[in-house]
Amino acid sequence: MRIRLLSVGRRMPGWVADGYAEYARRMPPECALELVEIEPGQRGRGRLGAAELDRLRRDEGERLLKAVPNGALVVALDVRGRPWSTEQLAQQLDGWLGSGRDPALLVGGADGLAESCLARAEQRWSLSPLTFPHPLVRVILAEQLYRAWSILSGHPYHRG
Repeated sequence: MRIRLLSVGRRMPGWVADGYAEYARRMPPECALELVEIEPGQRGRGRLGAAELDRLRRDEGERLLKAVPNGALVVALDVRGRPWSTEQLAQQLDGWLGSGRDPALLVGGADGLAESCLARAEQRWSLSPLTFPHPLVRVILAEQLYRAWSILSGHPYHRG
């Protein structure tokens, strides 16, 4: 199985790239984690109006959905989604492994996910009711997926 993390944003700070890479490289080949960076919308200077923000989200959403592989299980990261404990994420991961479908995790940009992405999603997952900077979400996702895999494989990383 290949988990694709489709995330809006490029040119992340070194700590983001390093943190993500650390956990992604720990994943075994049968549960590989692959980052696909999606170009963010072009923002002008100053505060944007609602119509401009909607356009940016729509454009980013189109690019995200174009990057979803055929047959993938689409999971949108959304504050209004279901919160999963680490153990529940391990159960989700086990289900994904058994489904024969590769999951595609959609992470929006600074202004969130487009409605088209939310409509396409078969699952919506909320990491927290807190707001995280979207670059940090990459690191959190990679670590939690590795932790979930460690639970399933009996690896001592997870001691919760």
